[in-house]
Amino acid sequence: MNKLLTIAIPTYNRAELLDKQLTWLARAIKGFESDCEILVSDNCSTDNTQRIIQKWQTELSNITFKSHKQPENLGVVKNIMYCLNAAQTDYVWTIGDDDPIQEKAVNYVINKIKEQQDLGLLFLNFSGRNKITGLPVFPPTIIGNRWFDADSEDGKGDGKAIFEHCFAKSVGAVIFLTASIYRTELVKKALQHWPDAVNNWISLAYIAGYCAARGSVIVTKETYLECIVGVSYWQKEPKSALLMQYKHIPEVILKLEETGYSKQFCRRMLLQNSKEVDLRVFLGALRRWPISAIKTVLPFLALVSVAALEFIPLREMNLAEASEATSQELRFENEPIQANKSTNK
Repeated sequence: MNKLLTIAIPTYNRAELLDKQLTWLARAIKGFESDCEILVSDNCSTDNTQRIIQKWQTELSNITFKSHKQPENLGVVKNIMYCLNAAQTDYVWTIGDDDPIQEKAVNYVINKIKEQQDLGLLFLNFSGRNKITGLPVFPPTIIGNRWFDADSEDGKGDGKAIFEHCFAKSVGAVIFLTASIYRTELVKKALQHWPDAVNNWISLAYIAGYCAARGSVIVTKETYLECIVGVSYWQKEPKSALLMQYKHIPEVILKLEETGYSKQFCRRMLLQNSKEVDLRVFLGALRRWPISAIKTVLPFLALVSVAALEFIPLREMNLAEASEATSQELRFENEPIQANKSTNK
């Protein structure tokens, strides 16, 4: 019989942080040993990460504790995808080695998985904090330091609509690794549908959207963890901002359309993304890598142009359909009234 949850930690050269995270997990997982497995994927670290893993495998001998050392550094996204693909339990929760998580989070996640038989996606709400200043980081489109505002604790809402709301509000929240628990079989189907997701830094948004469209969704009102901003490996990649804004987000939006999201929503998101891109990112890339910058941005501009041309007719068509549906409802409501009048006569 499958266990319920794999708690996976992708890591690279952060042995001290990994040790701290496993210390938290050892406390938080007490009482749920039979429900969970632990997996650590070492992305070919050169520090004492392996020693820390061996230490905790001994300490946590009463729970299934798997580890894998990659033969070479795959990059952060591919290491995360390895964790998602390697999970054999019903659900998979891949957590960052540096994200502070409350001990009660494991209890909450396990109980929700048991309660919601058709759960496809669970978002744990979180707050943000800047690594350098130590100050709270507030989401740009949401009031307060709580990054999800689509509370859906009972899992009874429209999963696609909830995801659309979260994605439109903050792509950053949707791709925050530690906040997301996925149904494992849906993750694997999503990656089969789009194998190249391993090369897209925003692909966790695609995975979340795929799961949300095929199961119920829970978004917690209470915060269970904290996102430490400014320490992600992808942020250290020279071309990361250019690729994410002008290539990876549009790719994900198109993949969401392929997996069942409406053309109108996807065109709206393409236009929204075009307004949010930072021109300074392109200009900086143009100075450093002129050819690759142009090759990246030209398809983006073409895609946005098509989206702009298609969006207005789509919106007008939907408004017309809504108006027709309303008229039909009014006619339907009036018909029995007329019949009753005739009968009374």
